[in-house]
Amino acid sequence: MADMEHPDRIFLRDHVLSAEIGAFQSERGLDQRLRFNLTVDLRETVAGSGDHVDAVLSYDVLTQAVDTALADQRYNLVETLAERIAAEVLAHPRAARITVSVEKLDRGPGALGVSIIRHRGRVPATGVAAQVAILVHAPGAPLATGAVVIVPGAQPMTDDGPHARRLALLSLDQAAWRLGGDLGIEVAETRTELDAAIQLRQPVIWAPTRLAADAPDAGDGPDSLALWLAGRLGAHHIDFAGPADRPLPVVPDGLAVSVAHLRTA
Repeated sequence: MADMEHPDRIFLRDHVLSAEIGAFQSERGLDQRLRFNLTVDLRETVAGSGDHVDAVLSYDVLTQAVDTALADQRYNLVETLAERIAAEVLAHPRAARITVSVEKLDRGPGALGVSIIRHRGRVPATGVAAQVAILVHAPGAPLATGAVVIVPGAQPMTDDGPHARRLALLSLDQAAWRLGGDLGIEVAETRTELDAAIQLRQPVIWAPTRLAADAPDAGDGPDSLALWLAGRLGAHHIDFAGPADRPLPVVPDGLAVSVAHLRTA
């Protein structure tokens, strides 16, 4: 009999956090330690990833699912918390099945908890659809806070040869790393890195070459790249830094735009 092929899995083990949880009066107003173990069956094997981080389910998805679930509400039951964590992970298309165990470590001589197995979420997931804004940067632009992806501003380019677009993107990459150093903000090259920053509600600067090089429709300028990325991320708003009379590009319906006025000395 031929061996059955088992799915590839990623896991999070012995992740311990403190939170207020429990239905008993003695559990109210006090944090207690919870231990989380998650195992996710993947829809596709990691062999086809080509060693690219965007081709696999990020481990950050697992820790972020726990954080998102805990931040959403106070739970009476670890069963409800486990369901929410499962739904958050299964909202990602690369996750096929998940086993979630949640254990209370401070309620007895041993660990007390629950383990569930789910192929699809049974409660709504919210973390995957975190709202994000995009800022096309210029010197003097207001400092960004929250879930904001910063696109570096225009860089002078004189090359018009066959590789002009690639060189323009690389120029923006260089600008991104310089800007990251100036502002003390992380730089992201991959979708996984962008998603992680958005989930954490932290600003991040985008170096576009890795994601946009093989997408000619993204263009090679900050405005077109910002619009392209907004569509990919489901962004709700784009700020274009500049003077009040800065020309704005045509944007799709449902995407709000504004001018982020530059600070003056």
